[in-house]
Amino acid sequence: MRIVVIGGSGHIGTFLVPRLVRAGHEVVNISRGQRSSYVDDPAWGQVRHVAADRAAEDAEGTFPSRVAELTPDAVVDLISFTLDSEKALVDRLRGETQHLLYCGSIWRHGPSQKLPMYESNGIAPVGEYGIQKAATTQMLKDETAGGGLDTTSVHPGHIVGPGWTPIGPLGNVDPAVWRKLSAGEPLEVPGIGAELMHHVHADDVAQVFELALVQREAAAGEDFTAVAPSALNVRGYAQIAASWFGQTADLRPVTWDEFKSATSSDAYESSWQHLSRDHFFSVEKARHVLGYVPRYEPEAAILESVRWLIDHGQLEVANPIVV
Repeated sequence: MRIVVIGGSGHIGTFLVPRLVRAGHEVVNISRGQRSSYVDDPAWGQVRHVAADRAAEDAEGTFPSRVAELTPDAVVDLISFTLDSEKALVDRLRGETQHLLYCGSIWRHGPSQKLPMYESNGIAPVGEYGIQKAATTQMLKDETAGGGLDTTSVHPGHIVGPGWTPIGPLGNVDPAVWRKLSAGEPLEVPGIGAELMHHVHADDVAQVFELALVQREAAAGEDFTAVAPSALNVRGYAQIAASWFGQTADLRPVTWDEFKSATSSDAYESSWQHLSRDHFFSVEKARHVLGYVPRYEPEAAILESVRWLIDHGQLEVANPIVV
């Protein structure tokens, strides 16, 4: 197949594009052309690259035609964030492309009410990002159910892997958290630390996309959650992370108001957004329908990220990793 990957130089595309090349597909990567993939792979030598500014061309109404003119058999859209953007792409590709795959988010669901969560039992999303992801997913399902374009949506958890900073044990990317854990210093935790976060390695997300591509009939009109087989709560995550440095986490529960007064506004907001959702998802649908078998437990995926950041001088810690 000729597969166009929109945003293929990002986190998921770093692993998805080489997977598709090795499977024998012709791959075209559309990106802004400002960054190479996060991980080197010789498969990139066989990829055609097209430079495009998605946001600017969406505003001009030209981006969907740019994609269609590449005559793809399938399109994987990894960087669509609004319903209008994806609807315009669907309208242009209808009747010309076999399959459109869309990258959503677990935040298309609101805070958990019953765990584990499934594709069909989440409550309405909170926040514009999740609202747009949920609305786009429903539009795609309606498109396929109405006899239009075959579509599939894949909803990753908190993506981790080499090359970028993971959401940390407090639900934010504050590097001070890692320094404190590596030193065995006290770490203030809002609440009792029971809130869950569901991470996933970027290669496991890529696996779901690849499986859906080669099983179009099974995947058409469906949505799949792409997460690790288990999830970490705050205190468990912190204890596991501290152990990588030969330490024991010294966790000090504080109220959310106390936490807010002691951290930056950005870190506080990120912590609240992640921890208040308290997400833990099942992968049973992707496993049953597509044969998805996650390679990474969340702690293994996060450790790979942290090790890469330390090795590349992008994260300062007090002690070396001992595992």
